[in-house]
Amino acid sequence: MLRTPALPLSQPAGLLATWFGAGLMPRAPGTWGSLAALPVAWIIAYLGGLPALLAATAIVSVVGCWAAERYIRAHGKDDPGDIVIDEVAGQWLTLLPAATDLGLFAAGFVFFRIADILKPWPASWADRRLKGGFGTMVDDLFAAVYSGLAVLGLRLLLGDF
Repeated sequence: MLRTPALPLSQPAGLLATWFGAGLMPRAPGTWGSLAALPVAWIIAYLGGLPALLAATAIVSVVGCWAAERYIRAHGKDDPGDIVIDEVAGQWLTLLPAATDLGLFAAGFVFFRIADILKPWPASWADRRLKGGFGTMVDDLFAAVYSGLAVLGLRLLLGDF
């Protein structure tokens, strides 16, 4: 059974913060948010290449700050699990070096989930110190840098450049 959102999905901030309801899944909302980000990222990368995915990542990051801030205010708790637009931005940033290679997309998903859970520095610092919508987004973007570098390393290792 889906969790009840702090903001109705009929409101843009509620819809986007939960990434169209993916964050309302009963267990592991971050994983569901990351999974829901994959097909959209692939379509963007397929149709527009790296520039389009980079632009979409920047847009969803900025919009995510706004949506997460609104959702946090309605929820009353900083960084509730329902908010998964930060996973979307982080997952898309991770996938920049993957092009449209489905194997690299799968690896990027795994690398990002690991980095998002372990939160290597500075993601751990941002998670503890930065609050509100901006803080919610930034720790995942920091984690995405590590996972994106892992995808790039794997791509280089496979000789895909």
